[in-house]
Amino acid sequence: MDPDGRAVATAGHPLEMLHPAAGWAEQDPAAWCDGVAHVVRSLISAESLPAGAVTYLGLASQVDGVVPVDADLRALRPGIIWLDRRAAGQAFELAERIGADRIFATTGLNVDASHIAPKIAWLRDEEPDVFSSSRAFPPVGGYLLAWLTGAMAQDPANASSTMLYDPVASAFDAALVEAVGIDLDRLAEVRPSTEVAGRLTAAAADRLGLSTSCQVIVGTGDEHAACVGAGALFEGIVADVSGTAEPVAVTSFRPVFDPERVVETHAHALAGRLLVENPGFVSGGSTLWCARSILGIGQSELFGEAALAPPGADGVLFLPTLSGATAPRWNDRMRAAFAGLGMTHERRHLARAVLEGCTFALADIVGRLEALGLAGEEIRVVGGGARSPLWLQIKADVTGRCVRPVLAEEPTAHGAAMLAGLASGTFADIDDAVERAVELASEPFVPDPSAQAVYEERYGEYRALFDGVEGALA
Repeated sequence: MDPDGRAVATAGHPLEMLHPAAGWAEQDPAAWCDGVAHVVRSLISAESLPAGAVTYLGLASQVDGVVPVDADLRALRPGIIWLDRRAAGQAFELAERIGADRIFATTGLNVDASHIAPKIAWLRDEEPDVFSSSRAFPPVGGYLLAWLTGAMAQDPANASSTMLYDPVASAFDAALVEAVGIDLDRLAEVRPSTEVAGRLTAAAADRLGLSTSCQVIVGTGDEHAACVGAGALFEGIVADVSGTAEPVAVTSFRPVFDPERVVETHAHALAGRLLVENPGFVSGGSTLWCARSILGIGQSELFGEAALAPPGADGVLFLPTLSGATAPRWNDRMRAAFAGLGMTHERRHLARAVLEGCTFALADIVGRLEALGLAGEEIRVVGGGARSPLWLQIKADVTGRCVRPVLAEEPTAHGAAMLAGLASGTFADIDDAVERAVELASEPFVPDPSAQAVYEERYGEYRALFDGVEGALA
C-alpha cells in the first residue's frame, strides 16, 4: 500500500494442512515463515522496490490456532490450527469445571474444541513434555510476530479467541487461566493491533528482503482485518468473509451476548468496538469438496455448472456441515448431506445446491444478528465468494438484503495494511482510512422477488432437513 492508501500489488503463496489423525488439523510454522518471505520478496521484486521502501508491516492471521514455543521462541511442534477438533474432551472438562454459562458470559465464546484453551489443555494432557518445555503458547499471528521481531505479543482480537479473555474487561480471566493449568505469563502479552511491536530482526529482514528499519505492528485476526478491509466498522454492516470457511460478523459498540449462542462476541481489531460473529461454516471448502470429489472438475468450474440450474436446484438440498455445524446451532457431530435427489437430477443441480445450502447457513446467522438488533440492510462480501456474480445474487435472494462485493483483491491483507497505515500516519484515523482505502462495487446485488419466493420455501425445507439429520446423528 502506498502513502496515498492505494494498494500497489498483491501476491500469494499456497500452504498445506496436515491431518495426522481424524479430526486433527495442523500446519508447519516454518511453512508460514517461508510463505511470508515468498510473498514479500515477490511484491518488492514485482514493483522493483528498494529494501528500505517498506516502512511498516502488518499481519492478519488465522485465529484459534496455537503454537507452543521454547525460551528462544522456536516452535516445539506443528501448530494446532482452527479446524482441529482433537480437544473435544478438554472442552467438555472445562465446561464441567467452570460451567459453559460462566465461560460464555465471561469470554463471549462457546465452549468448543476450536478455541485455544482446550488445545492448550490437550497439550497438557497428551503431550506433557511439550507442555512443560513451552515458554509460551502464542496464536499463529503471535508466533509470526515473534519470528519477525523477537517480541511476544497479540492484540485483543487474537486474545479473545483463547476462551480465556474477557473482551469487555479487556483482560484474561484468572479462573479460566488457572483451570487450563498455565501461568498468565505463558500467554502472549495483549497490546493494541496498531501498536509497533518492534523492528524486523536482522535474520527476518534478510529472509524478507527488507530493511531492519521496517517496523512491525502487533496486527490482528483474519476476519477482524477483513472487516477493516471491507469498511464494516459501524453497526448494521454485515461482513461476509467467504473463504474456505465463511465467518459472518458485525461491529458493535456495546456488549451483545447471544442467548442462543449462534454468534460469539470477540474483541475487535479497533479499541472501543466488539466483533459479534459466527466463526463460519465450511463454504469454500464445500465447493472445493463437491467440485473435486463429487463432480470431478475444478473448483472454479462448479460455478458454471451451478448457473445452468434454476433457483432451488429443482428440489435438491445440501447441508454445508462437512466439519460440524455452527448454524443454525453449534453441533460438532453434524455432517453434510444431499437430499431431494431424483433420476432427473444432474451435476448442475448438485453444484447449485451446494451454493444455496451455504447461503441458507448465511441466512441462519444473519437472522440471529437481526434478532440481536445488529444486522442492517447491507451485506459486504469479501474473499473468493465475492468474485462470483451468481453466488452474490443467491445471497441477495436468500437473505433479502443488498449484497455488495468489496473490490480489494485481498481484503484481509488490505485490512492489515490499513492498520499499518494508521500506525505510520498514512491515515489520520480509521474514518479516513475507510474513506480513502476501501473500494466497493458501485452497484449492489438486490433481491429478485421471483427467486426470493422459491428460496423462502426451500429455506424451510433446509431447516427441516437440518433437524432431521441432527436427530439421526444424536
